[in-house]
Amino acid sequence: MELRQLRSFILIVEQGSIGKAAKHLNVGASVLSQQLSKLESELATRLLQRSPLGVTPTPAGLAFLKQARQVLRYANQAIEAAQSSRLVGYVSVGLPPSTASILGVHFIQLMAERYPDIKVHIVESLSGNLIKLINNHQLDLAIIFNQPTDESWTSEPLINESMSLIGNNEFFKLYHLENYLEQETLPSNHIEPLPLALPSTGHGLRRLIDKEISKLNIIYEIDGLSLLMKTVASLCVATIQPSSIFINQHYHHLNSLKIINPTIERTNYLVSLSEEVLSPSALAAKSVIRASTNDLIQQGAWLGTSLI
Repeated sequence: MELRQLRSFILIVEQGSIGKAAKHLNVGASVLSQQLSKLESELATRLLQRSPLGVTPTPAGLAFLKQARQVLRYANQAIEAAQSSRLVGYVSVGLPPSTASILGVHFIQLMAERYPDIKVHIVESLSGNLIKLINNHQLDLAIIFNQPTDESWTSEPLINESMSLIGNNEFFKLYHLENYLEQETLPSNHIEPLPLALPSTGHGLRRLIDKEISKLNIIYEIDGLSLLMKTVASLCVATIQPSSIFINQHYHHLNSLKIINPTIERTNYLVSLSEEVLSPSALAAKSVIRASTNDLIQQGAWLGTSLI
C-alpha cells in the first residue's frame, strides 16, 4: 500500500466521483480506477459503492477513510520534521472551559517558546464532548474530569481542584455567610438550604457535587459557564465552582468559601490515545501541558489546586 493510493482514495471520496478526482489530479480516470481496484484487492473488501451518479463510501470505506486521513497527517508531519532541524507539525488539544480559562494562554505561550514550528489548535468544550472527539481522532489529547475506562487510552492525573461556594455580597449578607470569610471555609452541611445555580445533571461537575452533598436547593440549571457566573454576579444565588474561576477579572468582586467536611475535589486527567500512535508534536504538547500546569501552581496563579 502506498501513500499516493491513500491520497487518491481520500480525494475520490471528497469529490464524490472518480472522474472529478482524476480531473483534479490531471490524470486519466482509468489510472485512479486501477489504483482503487488494487487498494480494494489488497484489503479484500469494497471501499466504494459505484453508481451512475458517482461514488459513496461503504461502511468499510468510511472506517478506512478516517484511518487514511490520520496516516497521511502523520506522514506529512514526519516529512516536515525530517526537512527541518526543529520539531514541526500540528497538534490539537481539548480543554474544558474552566481549565482553558487558566491554562489555555500559558500553554499556548510556552508552546510558542519551546516549539515555534508546531501549529496548535485548541478546542474548548465540555469534558464529555472532548472524550468523543478523541475517540473520533479529532483531537490528539485533552484534559478531562473523569478517569477514562478505555484501555486503549493513555491517562495520567494532573491536579486536584478544590470546589468553593461562590456568591455576591448581597447573597453572603442575606444568608449570614460573612462570618465565614475570615476562615475562608464553609462546612458542606451549611450549603443544603442555600439557593444555587448549577450545571445540569449531564455535567461532570454536577455529578461530583450531587455525590458529595445529598440535598441541594437548585433554583437554576445553566449549562454555560459565562451565563452561570453572570447569574451569580447579578442575582441572589450562589454556585459551586473551582477557585480557578477567579482568573477572570469580571468575577473578582465575588466572594468564595472553600467547601469542607468533606472537601470536594475534582481531578484533572491528561488523556490521549495510546502514545504509540501519537505524533512527535502531540508528545511535545503533552510535556508542555505538564510544565505549564506546574508553572501556574508554583506561581500561585492556579488557586485551590494541588499537583498529583
